[in-house]
Amino acid sequence: QVQLVESGGGLVQTGGSLRLSCALSGRSFSSYAMGWFRQAPGKEREFVAAIRWSYDTDYADSVKGRFTVSRDNAKNTVYLQMNSLKPEDTAVYYCAANPTAWGRRRLDIEYDYWGQGTQVTVSS
Repeated sequence: QVQLVESGGGLVQTGGSLRLSCALSGRSFSSYAMGWFRQAPGKEREFVAAIRWSYDTDYADSVKGRFTVSRDNAKNTVYLQMNSLKPEDTAVYYCAANPTAWGRRRLDIEYDYWGQGTQVTVSS
């Protein structure tokens, strides 16, 4: 059984940084594409970033240049480094694993496995 466990959320001021981690257990991690999504109160869940097994990456326009997704296959962990945070980045952040195809990485319904989410709050 695949499990994803996120950590690293918290409260930060505008312009600050946080690093989220997502550890996968139960299956081989190195072959999975991994995604990060977020959901703000009253809004739909949205794509943030994704990283392929080959280390190809993709970012939503709203976070490009501020967020960096990376992975450490030896630790079965994917990271989301978030810099220059803004109040509009406030949301619950989720990691997800194994989209049906890399071409569908921005669609949350295409992912097989999800973490429990971690809250990120950016104060103004």
